[in-house]
Amino acid sequence: MRWRCARGRRRGQPSRLLRPRTMVPGMYEGSRNPKLQIRLALAIIYLVWGSAYLATKVMVTDEPPLLAGGLRFTLAGLLLGAFAWWRGGPPRCSRLELRHIGIVALLAIVVSNGCNVLAMQHVQSNMAAMLNSTPALWIAWFGTFGRHGSPLSGPARIGLLVGLAGVVLVLAPAGDLHTTALRWQLLILVGCVGWSLGTIYYRHAKAVNDPLMFTALQMLTGGAALLLLAAASGEPFVLQWTPRAIAAFLWLTLMSSCVAYSAYAFLALHTRPVIVGSFGFVNPAVAALFGWLLLGETLSWTQAAGMLVILAGMALVTGYWRPLPPLHPGSR
Repeated sequence: MRWRCARGRRRGQPSRLLRPRTMVPGMYEGSRNPKLQIRLALAIIYLVWGSAYLATKVMVTDEPPLLAGGLRFTLAGLLLGAFAWWRGGPPRCSRLELRHIGIVALLAIVVSNGCNVLAMQHVQSNMAAMLNSTPALWIAWFGTFGRHGSPLSGPARIGLLVGLAGVVLVLAPAGDLHTTALRWQLLILVGCVGWSLGTIYYRHAKAVNDPLMFTALQMLTGGAALLLLAAASGEPFVLQWTPRAIAAFLWLTLMSSCVAYSAYAFLALHTRPVIVGSFGFVNPAVAALFGWLLLGETLSWTQAAGMLVILAGMALVTGYWRPLPPLHPGSR
């Protein structure tokens, strides 16, 4: 992360660090209430990304999936990058920084989003959300390895198991993984692993750009790669632009890609992996509710009970933690 010293300080006094920007008001390092910031960021990704499954299902039903996904991230990257440039200056693009951007874009956008948009043509939005709850497990597990590993507490381990049990309850009414849909469900799981690895890599990468600019460059890179994949796969480069597809595209571009991604980047740097991954427990419940209300997807009493179990698991996971100290350029 890039820091700049304020002018006018006396010799011998510690420099004041300017606050890195995000698109979420009040979210910066050095706050006197870091827990409040983290809870705000969690609330944003819970609500916005929970509803993103509904928007994605609508978008890939009406539009070519890779083309729409590529345009979404390219536009979001341009908007986010312009905002980050205006607030903090131009990006730094060293060879090492470009490698970091490329790796995170490949894992968190090309693999994760690419697999999901392809699979969601054949999988209901609530089912996709349930399968996308697994990053909570992958991130927490992957985050225990290496010299920067963050061990899980006893309550966090219990919370993970409780949350996964809730996911099983939510999946139960839909039956087992049907053979005809198995390949698409496995494709979603591949995307989940890609997202988790990208999160862990970004957490420890020695990036010189602030999180907002890094996220913008990551989106531009990932969006361009998805557009290339769309062309290589033979997808028609024609969009229907139905009213509901436009609404879904704008929601995914502005809220999911810009606001929620910014909040997620903040969390990835400022709290432990198990907290970062907790969205995977809450989003399926939100997605199932939206899918039931707006798409007519089934929501049984067993699924409702599963949602409560998921929320209980999330409470255990997020209830026993301490904020991490800030990451300075030389500490990672």
